[in-house]
Amino acid sequence: MSEMTRPAMLRFPKLFRRVDPAVATAFACIVLLLIFGSLNEPNFLSPDYLLQQLKVASFLGVIATGMMIVILLGQIDLSVPWCVAMGGMMACAAAAFGPVGEALAIPFGIFCGMLIGLVNGVGVAYLRIPSMIITLATNAVAQGLMVVYTGGFSPQDSATAAMRIIATGELIPGVPNAVIIWAIIGAGAVFLLTRTTFGRAVYAIGNRERAAYLSGVDTRRIVLIAFAISGALSAFGGVLLAGYASKAAQSMGDTYLLPSIAAVVLGGTSILGGRGSYLGTIAGVILITLLQSILSVMQMPEAGRQVIYGIVIIGMLLLYGRSPASR
Repeated sequence: MSEMTRPAMLRFPKLFRRVDPAVATAFACIVLLLIFGSLNEPNFLSPDYLLQQLKVASFLGVIATGMMIVILLGQIDLSVPWCVAMGGMMACAAAAFGPVGEALAIPFGIFCGMLIGLVNGVGVAYLRIPSMIITLATNAVAQGLMVVYTGGFSPQDSATAAMRIIATGELIPGVPNAVIIWAIIGAGAVFLLTRTTFGRAVYAIGNRERAAYLSGVDTRRIVLIAFAISGALSAFGGVLLAGYASKAAQSMGDTYLLPSIAAVVLGGTSILGGRGSYLGTIAGVILITLLQSILSVMQMPEAGRQVIYGIVIIGMLLLYGRSPASR
């Protein structure tokens, strides 16, 4: 063996050591699901079908991005279902107010979700209410407000043309706009978490909030911003879903709470905070989407899917979610 090839070979073990086992496991599971799906459905590996699945994954990917930031803090956001529904419903409602309403529909829907996130952030950061409690409470309040708004019936407002274009159109031939939007949001999240003081503060708070505070980090402001981002992205996911279906529905966000948590945890982000990468979240989102597709082909009822998501979360917690002291 020459002296020139030996250093290159020595670098390979270091490269493999840097790979997160949870991320590698998630990508391995994706390959297995693709093989399993192709055995049950001949068209499962066709480019058109895979592109459709990637479009569906982009909706979950946008929502899971906000959830990941909150989980990195060691917190949780249970207001996702009605943040999603409120974002879609309020964007469609704004469209009823003429050209100005149509122009402001998407920002208004996102703004409504951000308001819920700000309430969550104030409750967690300043009032020291456990995130599980405050986000569950704001989810109930948002549900009540939307039921009052609709009178208990399905909303009659329709999505705007812009909402339909960003959810179903193709600015680049062969590439759905929703996928491009997810890629832009994902790139922004990667930059935010790896190249800014905000991102470093998020990881520091997730590892040990008291130590981050003593080192000069404004922990309350970081938590507030993180929850606001989560609410805004959940609402934006609702806007995309409303554009995809051409209208909003009261239950449109119910099926996104557990999958968004499962996608983040499957990707190796510690539920206790302080550890995780966006690459893992991407893998988790694709894995959950493929799993949903296979379960649909197998005609698995919704209750069975929720059981599977719960088992996945528990399993990943047992493998990667425990604190170092408990291992």
